[in-house]
Order: sequence, then C-alpha cells, then structure tokens
Amino acid sequence: MKQTSDPFGIGHNNGPALDAGVSWRKHSWTKARADLLPKLPIEILRNRVKRARELGLPYKTYASVRASTGRDVIGFLFSTNALRLIRQGDRLPTLHADKLAGLVDTDRVALVQHPHSTKDVRTLANLDAAHSAPQAHAGWAQSRDMIMAALRDRGAIGDAYLMIGDTHFEREWAVAGKMAGFFTSDRYFELTK
Repeated sequence: MKQTSDPFGIGHNNGPALDAGVSWRKHSWTKARADLLPKLPIEILRNRVKRARELGLPYKTYASVRASTGRDVIGFLFSTNALRLIRQGDRLPTLHADKLAGLVDTDRVALVQHPHSTKDVRTLANLDAAHSAPQAHAGWAQSRDMIMAALRDRGAIGDAYLMIGDTHFEREWAVAGKMAGFFTSDRYFELTK
C-alpha cells in the first residue's frame, strides 16, 4: 500500500492549522512574498504613468500588459472595423481621430478590409502604416503570416503591440500575431471620456 504525504490522513480537509505559531508563520510568509515583489523607484513609476498616458491607456492596464509581456507597448494594430471604416465613403469619427492624434511616440497601423484600400485608410486615419487584413475565410497559418509580415514591416514583434478590433476573428488575429493583448474599439476609444 502506497503511503500519502498527508500527515493528517484520509478525510482531513486541510483546513487552517491549529498548532502553535500559525500567526507568526502567516506573518513571515506574507512579508517574504511582499519582499519579492518589485518596488519601482519613483522616477521609473512616473515614466510608466507618463507612457500609459501617451498610449491613451489607464496605468493599471498598461502595467498589466507590460508585466505580462516584459516589454513596453510601442504601437497599436487597428482593424478597419475598430476605426469605424466599414463602407466606402465612411469617415473616421471625431472621437477616434482625436484619440489617434493624441498618441505620442506610438506606432499606429491598420489591417484594412474590403472595400477600402490601404492607401486610403492610411491617409484617412493619419496612420503610420496600413496592410491588407486576412480574409474572413483565411486559415490560421495564413492569418498569422499576414499579421507577422505587417509587424515585421514595422521592425517589431507582436507582443509590443495591442490589437484594437471588434469581431471574434479580429480577436483571433491578436492571438495569431502573438500580440500583447486585444481591446474592443469601444473599450479603447471610450477610455478618453
């Protein structure tokens, strides 16, 4: 018969320990964990708050993206749906134009869907670059390759960019491109209110 490592035996629910010293061990453990967490110098913290503002993101969101990827966010990849450029003749909404104009040291790239051309969208939204978006019927590998090519063209890798989109397949583009995250356009553009 195999012995278990549970000293209390079968049926014990592993509830709180009742032996002496529990509160001291809990205090010691809590302090040790807190000591492991990074304490950023105030100047670094100020720079990160400033960078979050330049990106048009709340600091908590920026900090969580930075913590998960280990790098700064250098740009956004927008779908034409996110920019509200859906039909021929659509104009960039004022809220969107203002937010894009307010970005500082931030790469702004679009994935353009039919019926728009990359040149028209780039000009209309005053973007740094525009590339053709994967077709709705494109497979995973083709979508990945197109998104990676758009990012390589900018000299970047996926986890330095956030994807701003609206649809399920645009969310999949963020995964395929190994991007830092995905925001719906409503969430991103409404952050200015």
